[in-house]
Amino acid sequence: MKPEQEQALKAHLQAIAQILYADSDPDTMQTLEGIEMTVRQKIQAHVSPELGKFFIRAITATTAARSRTLKSTLGALEMTAKQAEKLKVLPHRQITPHLENCCLRLSATVSYEQAEQDLAYLTGIRVPAKTQQRIVHRQTFDLPYMEQPIEELSVDGGKVRVRTPLGEECEWKDYKAIATGQGMLANFQNNAQLIDWVNGQSLAQPMVCLGDGHDGIWNIISQIATTEQRLEILDWYHLVENLHKVGGSIKRLTQAEGLLWQGQVEAAIALFSHCQRKQAKNFCEYLRKHQHRIVNYEYYQAEGVYSIGSGAVESAIKQIGRRVQLSGAQWNRENIPQVLAHRCAYLNGLIGSLLSIN
Repeated sequence: MKPEQEQALKAHLQAIAQILYADSDPDTMQTLEGIEMTVRQKIQAHVSPELGKFFIRAITATTAARSRTLKSTLGALEMTAKQAEKLKVLPHRQITPHLENCCLRLSATVSYEQAEQDLAYLTGIRVPAKTQQRIVHRQTFDLPYMEQPIEELSVDGGKVRVRTPLGEECEWKDYKAIATGQGMLANFQNNAQLIDWVNGQSLAQPMVCLGDGHDGIWNIISQIATTEQRLEILDWYHLVENLHKVGGSIKRLTQAEGLLWQGQVEAAIALFSHCQRKQAKNFCEYLRKHQHRIVNYEYYQAEGVYSIGSGAVESAIKQIGRRVQLSGAQWNRENIPQVLAHRCAYLNGLIGSLLSIN
């Protein structure tokens, strides 16, 4: 801005400030926060809508067609149908895209009721909880796009509480999630979407796939890429956890852990060959089942070649759970996929743009 423009702007702002101050209640401005909120309210009521109207008219170069009023972070914003079309505002919307994104970012982290309160405090604009819920469920959320080939992914499952008919106890159901170094995706009872998303990306050769010992995890992984392209690794920390469930001799458990750390599965199994306890027999079956996924963890860890744990997806599950497992939260079964898509889009940084914010 040129110096003469800055000077003219300051003069106009001083005049505006005097008018707005004269129209304000001094009792609401006894603290700095009170002044901030009063100024914001006055600007949204009298100043920024006029600025917005001017900018819209200048950018679209039209004032034709019938006008409508949209709720925005600038206040009540007038816009004609032609202007809305040029600015890619969808028909029949009563909330501007930026305000929608504010709603989506907030309701991706807290309940719709809390998002209503937070939005009002942060922006000065109130959007009811029910409206925020409708905004979420009419969205088509973008899926993450991998700019680089996927070198490593991990798969795991989380829990979500499903609403049941009145009088019946609610149910906890599983959902699955995939995490990569560049994004995550989760879905409820639709593994095909997760598989198709990964297979639609560029995949490295080899591509490391990590998971714990659950069949559902490896059923998903088995449909990703090709057998030759995948390097499947059983999560080391789950392996050790299952080992110590065997119990018994501490010395034997320590020896077994050392052997498994080096990928010596047969030697580890031999340690339990004479053990008749059910836990030991189950663990040996577990080792045989996943033998081809039990690698030389010591070498991989020392050389930093590949990860040995599925911590990325476990972290993703925890982050997703912070929304879907809010205290008392229950979800209609048909809404769960959208709720998961919403939370993942937020965590992947796909809601709104911060490019213009300094």
